Amino acid sequence: QVQLVESGGGLVQAGGSLRLSCAASGTIFSPNSMGWYRQAPGKQRELVATITIDGSTNYADAVKGRFTISRDNAKNTVYLQMNSLKPEDTAVYYCNHRRLIKLWDYWGQGTQVTVSS
Repeated sequence: QVQLVESGGGLVQAGGSLRLSCAASGTIFSPNSMGWYRQAPGKQRELVATITIDGSTNYADAVKGRFTISRDNAKNTVYLQMNSLKPEDTAVYYCNHRRLIKLWDYWGQGTQVTVSS
């Protein structure tokens, strides 16, 4: 089992920045990827960004150039630096840990990000 604890959400004005963190604990296997997904009211959960253990990244088109994902493998922690935030970025952000052998997903409890116009 892998437990994920997120932090860093909140309320920010458009154009502002926030940094999300997610620490993983428990039985962590490699290879794996970690990432962030988000779900706005009335919408499906969507990919924001992912990063593999060797640092390969993938971003949704909507956040490219504004968001940066990074990870500290020694701390089993993934970060999401969000700049130039827009009201449409408002959502609950979920941390994801994906075990890549015997594929399995673990999810955090979610953290609210609200961007006011």
